[in-house]
Amino acid sequence: MQNARIKKLVDLIQEQDYQGVAINPSPSLSYLSGLQLHLMERPSLLIITQHGNTVMILPKLEQGKIGEDSPIESVFTYGDDPATWPDVFRNAGAALGITTGKIGIEPTMMRFLELSYLQQALPGVEFVDGNQIFAQLRMRKDADEIVKMKKAAEIAQIALKKTLRAVHEGMTEKEIANELVIQLLRCGSDPKIPFEPIVAMGENSANPHAVPTNRTLQQGDVLLIDWGANFDGYFSDITRTFAFGAVDNEIHTLGRIVHQANRAGRKAGKPGLAAGLVDQAARSVISASGYGEAFTHRTGHGLGMEAHEAPYIYGENQAILEVGMTFTVEPGIYCPGKGGVRIEDDVVVTEDGLESLTDFPRQVLSLDDPLLSN
Repeated sequence: MQNARIKKLVDLIQEQDYQGVAINPSPSLSYLSGLQLHLMERPSLLIITQHGNTVMILPKLEQGKIGEDSPIESVFTYGDDPATWPDVFRNAGAALGITTGKIGIEPTMMRFLELSYLQQALPGVEFVDGNQIFAQLRMRKDADEIVKMKKAAEIAQIALKKTLRAVHEGMTEKEIANELVIQLLRCGSDPKIPFEPIVAMGENSANPHAVPTNRTLQQGDVLLIDWGANFDGYFSDITRTFAFGAVDNEIHTLGRIVHQANRAGRKAGKPGLAAGLVDQAARSVISASGYGEAFTHRTGHGLGMEAHEAPYIYGENQAILEVGMTFTVEPGIYCPGKGGVRIEDDVVVTEDGLESLTDFPRQVLSLDDPLLSN
């Protein structure tokens, strides 16, 4: 599988007329090599040339991760003395045979640590933004990847139901978030969850990226939870909003509007259409209700081995949707001082439109609603 992915990458490198790409420990490195490496104080780097040559630079202590079936051809290792590291990079650079031209990097992943060693080893090479290559490489998921994402969604939804059974008055946002993490792991999520859960009560739910606090749950609170699971390296990302006791009527009004916007967004996408149309469909519902200025973010983002990746679902995006693309549809309305509602689903583009990978009840439900106990 990795060899086929490298072949696809090589085709993209040649299209851009690059000499190659350089990749830090990241989802892209795992996608191409199967290696699970993490960023640390020691540099690690995979370089793939336009001819398909693969060179890996990594610490000796990580060398055992490269198995016999690895697609990596050449490995350059080093010890703990940083003074020896520049020579290792120069030796790897010499093995590549690249002296001029461009090498693409992932701008959100490449660190100064690795880049500085590369620039010293390959002084005649220009290192450029290769984001488009990596986006094209991973945007369209195959059947196996979709199966993993469905499983990640299933794990997340089961974990939330188990968490909600433990929620009670006086519980803090942090306590609910902690319980949710425990349930995610118990229900089968890989240890590296996509992100720390967002748990926001009452007025805190008006902050789209709220961080859990010691704020306690009280009667009449809205409760917004944004969470996800990881199954075999693939993520889910879901948001639901609940009522604890008798919430303000406006919250239920917001819930109905956001539910309609979520449905409109999920119905708007299909192959051949611009990604921005999904945002426009969801946003038009909220704008028509009079809450347009309270929808303060894009309608969604790509999802897969990262919680945020291409394609990005904003109104001006003219990128064309293709079968296999996966992303979120997550409209929201946020009223400072009162609270907010967001409903987020994970979808995949199919021949017929958008298929939702998530099916947790979308309306704003009371925590004691029977739908949450099934």
